[in-house]
Amino acid sequence: MNQPGLHSLDILVFALYLLVICFYGYWIYRKKTNKSDTASGFFLAEGSLTFWAIGASLIASNISAEHFIGMSGSGFAIGLAISSYEWMAAASLIVVAVFFLPVYLKNKIYTMPQFLRQRYSPVVATTMAIFWLLLYIFVNLTSIIYLGALALEVTAGINFNIAVVALALFAILITIGGMKVIGYTDVIQVIVLVVGGLITTYLAMNLVAKEFGTTVLGAFTTLRQQADSHFHMVLKPDNPYYKDLPGLSVIIGAMWINNLAYWGCNQYIIQRTLGADLETGRKGILFAGFLKLLVPLIVVIPGIAAFVLYQHGMFQKEMVDATGAVKPDHAYPVLLNLLPVGLKGVAFAALTAAIVASLAGKANSISTIFTLDIYKMYIKPGASEKHLIRVGRAAVWISMLIAVLIAPQLRVLEQAYQFIQEYSSFVTPGVFAIFFFGMFWKRATANAALITALLTIPLSTLFKFWLPEIPFLNRMGIVFIVLAIVMVAISLLDKKGPAERGVKIEVPAFNLSRAFIIGAIIICGILTALYAAFW
Repeated sequence: MNQPGLHSLDILVFALYLLVICFYGYWIYRKKTNKSDTASGFFLAEGSLTFWAIGASLIASNISAEHFIGMSGSGFAIGLAISSYEWMAAASLIVVAVFFLPVYLKNKIYTMPQFLRQRYSPVVATTMAIFWLLLYIFVNLTSIIYLGALALEVTAGINFNIAVVALALFAILITIGGMKVIGYTDVIQVIVLVVGGLITTYLAMNLVAKEFGTTVLGAFTTLRQQADSHFHMVLKPDNPYYKDLPGLSVIIGAMWINNLAYWGCNQYIIQRTLGADLETGRKGILFAGFLKLLVPLIVVIPGIAAFVLYQHGMFQKEMVDATGAVKPDHAYPVLLNLLPVGLKGVAFAALTAAIVASLAGKANSISTIFTLDIYKMYIKPGASEKHLIRVGRAAVWISMLIAVLIAPQLRVLEQAYQFIQEYSSFVTPGVFAIFFFGMFWKRATANAALITALLTIPLSTLFKFWLPEIPFLNRMGIVFIVLAIVMVAISLLDKKGPAERGVKIEVPAFNLSRAFIIGAIIICGILTALYAAFW
């Protein structure tokens, strides 16, 4: 087995990737300098992203080390069921494109706190802005850097702390160019990560084929025969990982709340579409939906393959830590170390692309929320466009520094992907309730939204420790129901009139193009076939 580290040819391939990203990003930045000099141009790339750039950026920002390392690790431990996060996301993206995006664009929304400010009140907006900043920095940004550094350490032999700093600096280099640079470099990042991911999948299937005397295509059948328990999308209560993916909740339960909140009410994601027109934004989201269908092929299948090979005697040392405990998150890095010289550089570039793109997108959203919703609103309302851009760049540096300092503390985790999902879900029920009722129920009031925002973390914490045996997705669903009841009750009891609830949010007609309808039907058909085949 190859040892961790990169051959000179791998380093050359990786260096080429770095140069292409840096020079292309600089070229994009210089191409439309005038727009980049405005706050809307810097934070949103207003009017300059095509549908394919939007779709690619959505996926590049979403897919990171938490997928390549964390989700592959969950594939090793749980199996194909973890793919519900990806496949149900494709369905959720259609809902976001049809119902959420038109509301944002019609009301010229640039940030999620701005929506809350217009619909409810400045207090609600500021409260949620603080929640988001804390979540993005202390959970998302930190975990992405941790998993990325872990991958570099295991695959390339790079010192963990050095990897943490290097990833943060590379991401900062892209982020300070603004959303336009992020959006268009993400196109290259997605190409690299898909190609590199498919190469690793092929390697995994080839290893299985050699081990069991079959072909690469036949290896998929072999995997299902050797690990049938890993090929069920809907887990039964007696499954040891039922608490992570509780049966039908992934199809008709709280997974919808999780995905709609992530894709439709999340600055980090929806920001890519807010500078586009409706047709372009919808096409970009639909394109992202198709790309989402591919993700399990490049991250989950290699994890399952690593599990089967481990069960048959391979990777016995590589898959355990110093105490002898099996570490599922080692699955993907272990496979990377088996790639031939040159191809390992491509796969390594793919992994880095996913990490850096996600870090850049997250940092840009942190910068946007802090600058436009806190700094401009409360610290310096009359700040010039250039001053806001400088503040935004400073926010990127500071948030990255915090994440770099905290990331090493996450080394105690077994499955980082599940950590991210569970602790993000502490905020999710309240966020979705506030946005859902704010968009589609005129009677929802600012007081109801504020109380819902303040209750979401305490309620989620209470249920976690009071009912620890309940799967966290189900707990999230229960918390959402409780908060929805609170939201409705307080709104109905609130005597404030519509004029006192903030600016009215216009809900436009949700007209769809024929091309969008056809694309949405194709995605839904594929999803139906997948769940029927792997129920």
